[in-house]
Amino acid sequence: MRDNLLRRGPRHTLVALTLAGALTTLGLAGCGSTTPAPAAPAAATLSIRDPWVKAAAAGEMTAAFGTLVNDTDAAITVTAAESPASPMELHEMSMKDGKMVMQPKQGGFTIEARGTHELGPGGDHLMLMKPVKAIEPGDALTFTLRTATGGTVTFTAIAKPFAGANESYDPGHMAPMESAAP
Repeated sequence: MRDNLLRRGPRHTLVALTLAGALTTLGLAGCGSTTPAPAAPAAATLSIRDPWVKAAAAGEMTAAFGTLVNDTDAAITVTAAESPASPMELHEMSMKDGKMVMQPKQGGFTIEARGTHELGPGGDHLMLMKPVKAIEPGDALTFTLRTATGGTVTFTAIAKPFAGANESYDPGHMAPMESAAP
């Protein structure tokens, strides 16, 4: 065919090659799968439900609370928390020598697959070590949680007054745990 086109002249060769290219392009497009590419799965996430912060004076240790919610099919470990309001640590309450003490949470908070983890007064919490200014009721504070896999979750929590379990977040001090119910 090529020799036949060359004998007819450059004009016929150009038309034939252009037509061949177009047919090849259409043919290749037609050879592709007609099944659409699978959609990316919906993003599975870690979130926090009902976040709040205990109001406190400037420089006074306080904490943030809420419920960590893992919507993934694998456990997630929160290894750190950050806030522009204060340096932070992950803390837990535990029994030591017969009394309740607050201490850094070694290894972080693990939220099982499709599970939740409660952060609350008298239990695990996000510790604001030394707020740079007073945290007044109604203030909105921004937090970022860091996970063991390098992911981050940012959320906002509203400050509220809370006497609750009469806990104290002063270093080395823990008031006896009492019920807030009458």
